[in-house]
Amino acid sequence: MVYFDTPLPDAYRDLVDGRLEVVGPDTGLEAAVAVIAGARVQWNGELLDQAPEVRVVSRTGIGYDNVDVAAAAERGVVVCNAPEAPSVSTAEHTVALLMAVTKHLRTTTAIADRGEKAPSIGIALELDGRRLGLVGLGRIARRVAAAATALGMEVIAHDPFIQADSVDGVRLVSLDEVFSESDVVSLHAPGGEATKHLVDASRLAAMRPGAYLVNCARGSLVDQEALLAALDSGQLAGAALDVTEPEPLPEGHPLLGREDVLVTPHVASSTAAGRRRLYEHAIDNALAVLEGRPATTVTP
Repeated sequence: MVYFDTPLPDAYRDLVDGRLEVVGPDTGLEAAVAVIAGARVQWNGELLDQAPEVRVVSRTGIGYDNVDVAAAAERGVVVCNAPEAPSVSTAEHTVALLMAVTKHLRTTTAIADRGEKAPSIGIALELDGRRLGLVGLGRIARRVAAAATALGMEVIAHDPFIQADSVDGVRLVSLDEVFSESDVVSLHAPGGEATKHLVDASRLAAMRPGAYLVNCARGSLVDQEALLAALDSGQLAGAALDVTEPEPLPEGHPLLGREDVLVTPHVASSTAAGRRRLYEHAIDNALAVLEGRPATTVTP
């Protein structure tokens, strides 16, 4: 039996029919041999102890934020993720937010909705010849870099796990240089204590006046109070966020309703194709572990 901690959508039932018995999210954990884990349930040691037969926790996503990997290892439970599944959809959403915020679409659509004329001085940023800075250069970021290059942007990046001067035409620089030299900074780093509030007041102050910030990675990367201050002071011209802290933001939150901020509700990977791949990869990984075959990605 394989336990799903969120209900398996009917659209993906064909992925399990004839392959495994589905249980959960309300019953069946005590007898399950595998878990398909979404993002909302915290798989800590206490919960794993309620599943003594479980041999693998397979994430329908990239991050392990909601899985205590150490606790799983202590109990002999393998933890997998699906790093390839959301790459295309998330990269596309990142580029969409980048375009929307730098072109000030919230402002201009509001002007149109009010029946007003366009401002005589253009407010949109022309991206050709501008510089995009990427914090992290993994699968998603490389797709974003390719799209930005096609728009005529120069792309720089910082990734502590890459020991090279450049990758696929992207120049590797220090983290400080990404923030100080970029017209747009896009975040692609993992969450966790090591990166919590990586973008704080000092990082924002180091950015070029009038620069933009895009975050489709993890909400914890950004100190939102510092971000609001940078927007209010004019240090930043805009921000686009698919992830926030918390999620969702409560009604009336100061980041909501601003014309210089775009917020989407953590939907970057939520295309029909992307969601299907997430479940497909997670299920395949779980079955691989149960059958003694290599999974796509297994935690150390």
